[in-house]
Amino acid sequence: MAQVKAYSLFTDFDINLFKAGKHYRLYEKFGSHLATVDGIEGTYFAVWAPSAKKVSVIGDFNFWIEGEHQLNVRWDGSGIWEGFIPFVGKGNTYKYKIHSHHNDIKTEKADPYARRCEHPPKTASIVWDDSYKWKDKTWMKKRKKHNALDAPYSVYEVHLGSWKKHLEEDRFLSYYELADDLVSYVKDMNFTHVELMPIMEFPYDPSWGYQITGYFAPTSRFGYPEEFKYLVDKLHQSDIGIILDWVPSHFPEDAHGLGFFDGSSLYEHPDRRKGYHQDWKSLIFNYGRNEVKSFLISNAVFWLEQYHADGLRVDAVASMLFLDYSRKDGEWEPNIYGGRENLEVIDFLKELNEEVYKSFPDVQTIAEESTAFPMVSKPTFIGGLGFGMKWMMGWMHDTLEYFAKDSIYRKYHQNEITFSLAYAFTENFMLPLSHDEVVYGKKSILGRMPGDEWQRFANLRLLYGYMFTHPGTKLLFMGGEFGQSSEWDFEGSLDWNLLEYKSHKTLQNYFKSLNSFYKTTPALFEKAFSGEGFEWISYDDHQNSVISYIRKGYKEENNVVVVCNLTPKVHEKYHIGLPVKGKLSEVFNSDAEEFGGSGVSNKKSITIKKQPWNGKEYSAEVVLPPLGMCVFNIKP
Repeated sequence: MAQVKAYSLFTDFDINLFKAGKHYRLYEKFGSHLATVDGIEGTYFAVWAPSAKKVSVIGDFNFWIEGEHQLNVRWDGSGIWEGFIPFVGKGNTYKYKIHSHHNDIKTEKADPYARRCEHPPKTASIVWDDSYKWKDKTWMKKRKKHNALDAPYSVYEVHLGSWKKHLEEDRFLSYYELADDLVSYVKDMNFTHVELMPIMEFPYDPSWGYQITGYFAPTSRFGYPEEFKYLVDKLHQSDIGIILDWVPSHFPEDAHGLGFFDGSSLYEHPDRRKGYHQDWKSLIFNYGRNEVKSFLISNAVFWLEQYHADGLRVDAVASMLFLDYSRKDGEWEPNIYGGRENLEVIDFLKELNEEVYKSFPDVQTIAEESTAFPMVSKPTFIGGLGFGMKWMMGWMHDTLEYFAKDSIYRKYHQNEITFSLAYAFTENFMLPLSHDEVVYGKKSILGRMPGDEWQRFANLRLLYGYMFTHPGTKLLFMGGEFGQSSEWDFEGSLDWNLLEYKSHKTLQNYFKSLNSFYKTTPALFEKAFSGEGFEWISYDDHQNSVISYIRKGYKEENNVVVVCNLTPKVHEKYHIGLPVKGKLSEVFNSDAEEFGGSGVSNKKSITIKKQPWNGKEYSAEVVLPPLGMCVFNIKP
């Protein structure tokens, strides 16, 4: 048997933290690490497999023969197998062959902590180390300001594989190519952040990345780990933050993945009522197991520390929080208090957010949470889960349902477009128009809009204008900014050829201008999560399907008035109440000709009169364009 030298990166303190579920930097210890022992270069391997009776490293350096390089089990009951293998180096491929105490089962597993994986459908791990030299020092110093809850936050959600393809060669763009094309596009479109659908290694393209097998490795589909760092670096150098989709909710049963790792339910909960996700045919982590909790929190920290991510959008939080999620009676077991909440998940999420914000106070965690679970984005010290933001799924459903209606019926559904303000400040909400809304027969966002072509584009501009003046941060899935007309196809590419048509090109110009207006209008973001930042003028003019409101910033002179006309009828003299006197000046209009609109606008400033209206002391008459959103400044 080839020699495996006794060697360890673990201290007794590491082991104690690991067993207690309090080690949040496990990637520094587990996995494969280049090392020099007794003057010999090689690689140190460490893997957690407490149910194993033998663990061998098999790879291209030993012809994948079991037993050639057998690891040593630690004496401290931690279940860790480790050892140093001389002459194994960067680029060598490997797996762990695990012989279990359970029925003599043998498994062949990729390294849970591997920094690089083979390109699917190959499944081996790769010994890797990179010495990437970051050039984003300026961003990292000032990103607290860019990621703050009172900063503009407009996110472009991207699936790297289908944003744009190299058509001539029928292949994905590489991380390097994306660092040119994607970064320049996002910068030009005035987004503040990019959110990437999961880039951790995954075996099956139709999962879109949400079934992960390589939690510590950027997918090899687009290049090497250091090339992904280069993409992040380029985004930061262009003053663009990057949010990564992160999936601690479930993982696939693929033979080389985490499932049944050492012949036992190691990472997944052993009770299928808690350990198997029926909707996604995948396994659910055992959040009550300390070592698993350490694995997940270490993974979150890894992407923030090693890849300079500015935030994590945590996927499928609702499915984690509730024991009866998508389960019938008899398929779930209540918690110790008889409730449906998963108490172990609640503890895990609190601990996750506490560690993230302690170590990285200048990032954000964002929960995709679709229920009324309370205090998701409130601090843990007052009983919240500790997230920075939460997706506002209710706003998304109501808004899309409302806008899909022909304008003549909208007066009967006024409450759908105004109801979100009844609970808008109960959480720090992000308004999402995500990938989930443009798949499975739902149509594209443009495809949902009613009316002829002009009305469809006017409706879409109006929807976006309403979205960007509504309290909360913003997220738009790629393609929505220029009116992608077909549903998203993960195997294809966005229909960039649509920009040859004026209606799509002017919509893209509109979104670019809307982003710029949002970023430079403090009233739209400074108090995005506070009731002090919003005041209704009128929410009940259902006969005209008009809503109007004031958005407020830290300084009163920055306040803006927003009026949305949700029908194609032009109102030449529409009365709105105002709290102060002075003059109204139109500063943004979704119906401008340059955006493909009809050009109806308030060209001159409007005098505010001492005439009570809408319960306000003063009022003014404004022109409302068809299916248009107007924003006004108030000047003394």
